[in-house]
Amino acid sequence: MNGYSTSEVAKLLGLSPPQIRGYVRAGFVSPERGEHGELWFSFQDLVFLRTARGLMAARVPPRRIRTALRKLKGQLPEGQPITSARLGVEGNRVVVDDGAQRWQPESGQILFDFGGAEAVNEVAPIVRHADPEAPKKTHEFSADDWFEWGCELEPGSPGEAIAAYRRALELAPEHADAHVNLGRLLHEAGDPAAAEPHYEAALAARPDDGTAAFNLGVALEDQRKLPEARLAYLKATRLDPDNADAHFNVARLAEKLGRPAEALQHLQTYRKLTRS
Repeated sequence: MNGYSTSEVAKLLGLSPPQIRGYVRAGFVSPERGEHGELWFSFQDLVFLRTARGLMAARVPPRRIRTALRKLKGQLPEGQPITSARLGVEGNRVVVDDGAQRWQPESGQILFDFGGAEAVNEVAPIVRHADPEAPKKTHEFSADDWFEWGCELEPGSPGEAIAAYRRALELAPEHADAHVNLGRLLHEAGDPAAAEPHYEAALAARPDDGTAAFNLGVALEDQRKLPEARLAYLKATRLDPDNADAHFNVARLAEKLGRPAEALQHLQTYRKLTRS
């Protein structure tokens, strides 16, 4: 089978395999499948993925990259692959050049070139045209961008997702969703003690977060802090009365801690919820 494997593309372009598979799932590239279902990328796929990597290097937020690529698919003539177009950055704009015209895929606006565009000499480079304000502009990812990137990385690269969530929290220390997801990944990695402060921070930022309260209970219980875990589960049942698992866990811990009436109450609620 001719072409480049996922691991080869990752090494060549500095992309992670989950990022590459994300572009495939989104339909931006359509590599061939090998005998065992493995992906084989063409040189044209490689060109396109290099361009996408360049957009990231140019600090275009992942959300804008996905939006631009998704809209570009609908703007090209039927049958023309997205890999046939060249993408670049002008100032703070994502720009497409198909050889006949240039436009912004996000808005669909046609751009007129009055002689300022630079020739493209490399393979699908990220081109920055003359823009007097460009050096003054920075396009750093926001906390939400890093959070979304972490969500994309989670299925195949939890370690990179953890780093993305940490970066989101550096920019926005009260980002409740980033705290919840980071806590969960740390807990799943076997470190409930490291997860605990993130669930607490999520609750401090968003006191009505039933998921954070429940996860905190699990982290505390896994550290054998049973009285504290019971209180966290109780909070989860108050915030989300339909959380059957929280009621069951309260009942279980209440029984262990010598609170039979409380245990019975929550066990009955659990049974009622699971029957319905």
